Amino acid sequence: MKIVNSLKSLKTRHRDCRVIRRRGRVYVINKTQRRYKARQG
Repeated sequence: MKIVNSLKSLKTRHRDCRVIRRRGRVYVINKTQRRYKARQG
C-alpha cells in the first residue's frame, strides 16, 4: 500500500479504482487489481 498526498492521480491508474473514506482516512482500493491500493491521511 502506498501512502500519498494526493489520491487524484492514483484513481486514474485503473478503471476499477474506488476512493473510499474509512475512519477519517481516504483509501483507493481495487477489487480486480489489488496492487493499486493507496492511503491518504
